[in-house]
Amino acid sequence: MAVVNAMETVVKQLFEEFRKNYELKCDCLTCQDDILAIALNKLPPRYTSSDKGHLFVKGEFTNQQLRSDVMRELMEASSIVEHHQHHRE
Repeated sequence: MAVVNAMETVVKQLFEEFRKNYELKCDCLTCQDDILAIALNKLPPRYTSSDKGHLFVKGEFTNQQLRSDVMRELMEASSIVEHHQHHRE
């Protein structure tokens, strides 16, 4: 396994949950990717080089505070993207 930021997997999974609970002004792939990028840039990376390490990082996110942190960043990122969309209509 190559070195990966396991936070990406966690944020993408929580983003699916976020989308079920919050209506995005635009649900296009460009806006979704912008939201993920903004949130990931504000969250600390969790790099791992093994499947075991990847599972460990994912396990940390059963902690409610950490889940709340990710959801907060997704909320802030969606607000930014809503007001500054980079796609063509």
